[in-house]
Amino acid sequence: MMRRSLLQVLGTGLLSLTLPACSSAKDTAPDYRYRLTVEVETHEGLRSGASVIEVRQNIGRSGSSPLHSQIYRHAKGEAVAVDLPGGKTLFALLRSDSDVEWAAQVMHLLAPQIQGETSQDSFDNVLLIKGKVEVPRTFPRVAWIPTRSAYPMMVVFGDPTDPTSVTKVDPDDLAATFGEGVKLKRVTVELTDDPVSTGIEKRLAWLSSYPEPSLRPGHDLNDFSLPATLRHGDFRRGQN
Repeated sequence: MMRRSLLQVLGTGLLSLTLPACSSAKDTAPDYRYRLTVEVETHEGLRSGASVIEVRQNIGRSGSSPLHSQIYRHAKGEAVAVDLPGGKTLFALLRSDSDVEWAAQVMHLLAPQIQGETSQDSFDNVLLIKGKVEVPRTFPRVAWIPTRSAYPMMVVFGDPTDPTSVTKVDPDDLAATFGEGVKLKRVTVELTDDPVSTGIEKRLAWLSSYPEPSLRPGHDLNDFSLPATLRHGDFRRGQN
């Protein structure tokens, strides 16, 4: 209980970060906001884009025992857009290659782990993250989960008015898509109390409301192309 009280103090000043009270800690987890920033080196200098994303957390139980507690996380926000030389825009999505809930999970995965704590104690470890943190290229293997990309999925549109013109971008080889001299510098996250970012629909006017369709609605069930597998919610979520 003492540790949780300390985390409440550490969270002061960050909107919605503190838990209501120790007595309700069994049923709640802190909500928080973070700024996701993508920096790209180009022959015209550094280009960057950022988006403030909100994560709402709650604790549910699959049974009557507290040992069966489970955390549920929901992200609200939009993809990062980085305008690059040549008129193209790099989008860093709210999902990764392997995790459609990347935006809701990344801060938890980067939070410090304290030896001996219970899984429920760790729900508010995000509050221990200080300053700007660089996202690693991969997350390490854990139990049966293999090593996987820690970066958000990155894409570009051949024609921003046509969602089916989307193509995937290799974060390790931006030059292949954007030309010589273009290189990803880093991806960072940082806790903030700034408002959630909006306005991506000015770039992608075709974005629709929940339930979000794929970028190729009505596609064949055997179509596993990028436009068929990506959804509008990978670009904007929880704002409609």
